Amino acid sequence: MRTSDLGQECTKMQQIPSLVSLCVRAVAMEIIDGGHFEGVVELPDELLDSLMMNLPPLALQGLHEQYVCSSRAFHSKSINGGNKRQRYEGFDGVWKALFKERWPENFKRVELINKVDGARSSIDHENDWQQLYWETHLQNCLDEAAERAMLPAFDGHIGELSVSDSILNSIGYSATKADSCSKLQTLWFHCNKFGCYARCLRLSNVLCVPEISGLLGTSNLRALVFRSIKCKSHVDGVCDLLRQNRDTLKSLEFVHCRFSSTSFSQICSCIFSEAEPHGIKSFSIKSSCVADSKKSSLPADFVSFLSSGRSLESIHLSDTSIGSKCAKWILDTLLKSSLNLITLEISDNDIRGWLSKVDRRSGECPSLLGPKLSLKSLSILNLRGCNLCQDDAEDLNYVLIHMPNLTSLDLSDNPLEDEGIRSLIPYFVKAFEKTSPISDVNLQNCSLSCKGVTEFLESSQTLREPLNSLSVAENNLSSSVAAPLAIFLGSPGVKALNIEAIGLEPLGFQELEEKMPKDVPLVRINISKNRGGSDCASFISKLIMQAPDLVVVDAGYNFILPEALMTVHDALNHSTRKLRRLDLTGNIRLSHSVYASKLLEYHVHGKPIVIIPSGLPSSVPYDDDP
Repeated sequence: MRTSDLGQECTKMQQIPSLVSLCVRAVAMEIIDGGHFEGVVELPDELLDSLMMNLPPLALQGLHEQYVCSSRAFHSKSINGGNKRQRYEGFDGVWKALFKERWPENFKRVELINKVDGARSSIDHENDWQQLYWETHLQNCLDEAAERAMLPAFDGHIGELSVSDSILNSIGYSATKADSCSKLQTLWFHCNKFGCYARCLRLSNVLCVPEISGLLGTSNLRALVFRSIKCKSHVDGVCDLLRQNRDTLKSLEFVHCRFSSTSFSQICSCIFSEAEPHGIKSFSIKSSCVADSKKSSLPADFVSFLSSGRSLESIHLSDTSIGSKCAKWILDTLLKSSLNLITLEISDNDIRGWLSKVDRRSGECPSLLGPKLSLKSLSILNLRGCNLCQDDAEDLNYVLIHMPNLTSLDLSDNPLEDEGIRSLIPYFVKAFEKTSPISDVNLQNCSLSCKGVTEFLESSQTLREPLNSLSVAENNLSSSVAAPLAIFLGSPGVKALNIEAIGLEPLGFQELEEKMPKDVPLVRINISKNRGGSDCASFISKLIMQAPDLVVVDAGYNFILPEALMTVHDALNHSTRKLRRLDLTGNIRLSHSVYASKLLEYHVHGKPIVIIPSGLPSSVPYDDDP
């Protein structure tokens, strides 16, 4: 036989399906099409393992459902002396593998969340991968349906919208018979079949119609995110879902929405009742307009919602167009409600003067700070981008004392200036001396000078518990701040420092390197956009050697020259490092450099430690100014 003929015969043999694959296909078709295949669950474990690992998701779902029914029947019979092997526990592993194969990025995020949650609770976090698989699948179906429903030509029921072939093929639709096509292709089928697995969903406005509560009637939703809710019909659909899931809902978020006072009251009234408090733990409104920002208060039903939220742990109101009067009203309500609130964010809202009625002599105000009112449980306060000035900082100093367990304070993007930070220093001194001191402070882009930051850093040096993380990025501090920063680097407990774009330049890096202590506890540092040149590279080299726990260094846009990287190479070569990322993005002269390529030799978990710029077209000017 000729070689070409032999090759053709081998190709034909490879295309011929094996007996096992034919059996698996037959079983899949029988299960998907609703046939009774109880005999499958009686197979020996080895054969059942092989079958499960080769079934498409839709067929595996059918087998899983049959196995659950069989296990229940076994449990019933075992009471009367029946005999049947215990329920097979291998399904979860197969569902996990299918999830990872279909959504690799989502899988990484889930695993990361599990790792964080496990570290916090000191126990392993277990997932129901079958539930996660079909919840994510249903979200894909809903997202696709929303895109089609937004088309001007659409005029019908969303449940009748067809699901794309790509989604259907991913669950094994190709194994089905022709008479099942119309049923399996509709959004209604997927909601009806897999809605019971949905716990967390994102819904755009076109899906918020009266029909949606029926489509998701079997769901027990714990988290809902609504997008672009703007008219009454959208609000009606939202309210139907909120009423339907009131007993299970723990997290509620609105993004890019516009509410009138009436519609916002309608939504709030769906969540709580006078008979019992609601169970919402996290409530967020982002990039939305709530009621009339010119009014001095928000709808009364929102007051009742806040006051009845005994489980409420976090409130996020970001870019919601609320003014100073509404912000003060919200704080007043929270102080009076005795909530166990942990996180409060009122960010990207112009609330300048919101605390102007605080009596600075006594630290109290009849409407705001009664003698027994406080937010004792509050741990995180975010007031980023609220146009707060020096006077607001001084007023805030008297309010923060009513938050005795505050550990994180974000005042970034507010024009506080040096006088503002000075007025807060007495609070910080007291806060650092507490049993649970404040540990994370963000003063990025606060119009601070070297003098104001130096005073703040000096006030933190004599404290029992130093800061865990500090950001003074995007303040024009100049190289003069290098000396106090170098001292701060040696503070025990300091893990993260952001000094991006503070104007260090070569002189500042030289002084940082010269005065940096021998033992630096930093885990991550951002020194980007400081125009440090070769002195920046030299500082990085010394930091790698003297910070044994260093994991991340961001050093982009610093005009670093290729030849300066030799010192970094030597440091990486001689250190017992934990370093996972050294980001040199934006230093365009490093692209295609021989010196830079040597740094690419260093890897962690198969990924390069050093990130080198890929280069820019020569016609594009390089500018590191914001």
